[in-house]
Amino acid sequence: MSDWRSIVVGVDGSPGSRKALTWAAAEAAEHGTDLVVLNVWEHTLLPPAGSVSVSERYVPDPIQRTADDLLQVIKEELGEDPPVLVRPLVKQGRPAKVLIEESADADLLVVGQRGHGGFAGLVLGSVSQHVAAYAKCTVTVVR
Repeated sequence: MSDWRSIVVGVDGSPGSRKALTWAAAEAAEHGTDLVVLNVWEHTLLPPAGSVSVSERYVPDPIQRTADDLLQVIKEELGEDPPVLVRPLVKQGRPAKVLIEESADADLLVVGQRGHGGFAGLVLGSVSQHVAAYAKCTVTVVR
């Protein structure tokens, strides 16, 4: 066993991030450390007033919706009783920036090769590429 404190894994629900989650959980079990499962959402502007696409009475809470989605992904990938202590975390901001900030307190940062969005022809997504260059700990990009 090692004296690692935590492994942080970025999860956006994409197939690549799900693979990263599974890999990170196995690594956390190997090192006997906690697994921080981080989802980062970006604030987007609502459509202009009077738009028929958004109800005036209901705008969903993005943090609660994202937290519920994250818990579902964890359950689907790691099961009801994961082999490690899992700490789900949802933060608002730019994904690469938040992941890099979280890397300061981690022993390992894990991301998928590609997440949602971007260009299919690229080998690495912009977030994984940025994180690999600027994280404050070791980074694993899972393919």
